[in-house]
Amino acid sequence: MKATIDLNNKTILVTGSPGFIGANLVIRLLKEMSGGTVVSLDNMNDYYEVSLKEWRLAQVEKVAETSSVKHVFVKGSIGDKALVDDLFKTYHFDIVVNLAAQAGVRYSIDHPDVYIESNIIGFYNLLEACRHYPVEHLVYASSSSVYGGNKKVPFSTDDKVDNPVSLYAATKKSDELLAHAYSKLYNIPSTGLRFFTVYGPAGRPDMFYYSATKKLVAGETIQIFNYGDMRRDFTFIDDIVEGVYRVMQGAPEKKNGEDGLPIPPYAVYNIGGGQPENLLDYISTLQEELVRAGVLPADYDFEGHRELVGMQAGDVPVTYADSAALERDYGFTPKIGIREGLRAFAEWYAEYYR
Repeated sequence: MKATIDLNNKTILVTGSPGFIGANLVIRLLKEMSGGTVVSLDNMNDYYEVSLKEWRLAQVEKVAETSSVKHVFVKGSIGDKALVDDLFKTYHFDIVVNLAAQAGVRYSIDHPDVYIESNIIGFYNLLEACRHYPVEHLVYASSSSVYGGNKKVPFSTDDKVDNPVSLYAATKKSDELLAHAYSKLYNIPSTGLRFFTVYGPAGRPDMFYYSATKKLVAGETIQIFNYGDMRRDFTFIDDIVEGVYRVMQGAPEKKNGEDGLPIPPYAVYNIGGGQPENLLDYISTLQEELVRAGVLPADYDFEGHRELVGMQAGDVPVTYADSAALERDYGFTPKIGIREGLRAFAEWYAEYYR
């Protein structure tokens, strides 16, 4: 059973906005809610170009101008315990959505410190704040990377996930364990969401579809890992936001067990397309849409700009989400296919870089 939450007139914290998912979620909240306050928190770090985060923040502010919801942007890190505590003390949040994280599997191999700071210490700071200033629902981003080299497909939240193949994955699994402990000890309703390869307009430039586009435009060669023998469960940003928006409104119910102690109000769901795409098919679709949008000329030599290379450390050959539980509990399954999604990205790219 879920405790139903009406988001209207609530005070909501979204960390990691104006990140890719965070900005899109805040825009959705500003459009849908009839009143209340949304606080965005982000440290605007330079993991990728800050100008893109500033552009997303400008889109948020534009929507906020005509919204009946108050929007407050705070520049700061969830790793700053004093700041986090002060925000909770000031606003007494009803709902917290933690999307702030140091992302990227490959980056974690060379820069472990920032992952511990943001993904472990930062999340701990939020859990402590939720403990001292109780919230109705804590929703947080986990990742499909927790499944590691799982051979069983599709990936189910019932699967054992004790063998991460990157530090990034290990931090995300740690977050799930920490959330479970805090849910049990302090009766904090929490829901973790394992996102599967999120893409779309104004996405993260380190993601393959975006970085490949930039390289092709510059006349450079794109590397296709594992010689193209990879499948990914790509999930369009609008589907991710729809999933998060619905989950926010249904918190795990608080109830006690036979021993009189709280049963942890805790849940984890996959949000993925449920349609793993072959990487080479995905690339071909991307190339077609880049030509259609005028980003690249029709006679572009794509074959001459492809290089098939081996597997990267920390990477996995397949991701495939079983999202049946999300469908069962929230009536939602991602629906947007890669043609529609990559078309939206290509059209945005043409406009943004024009």
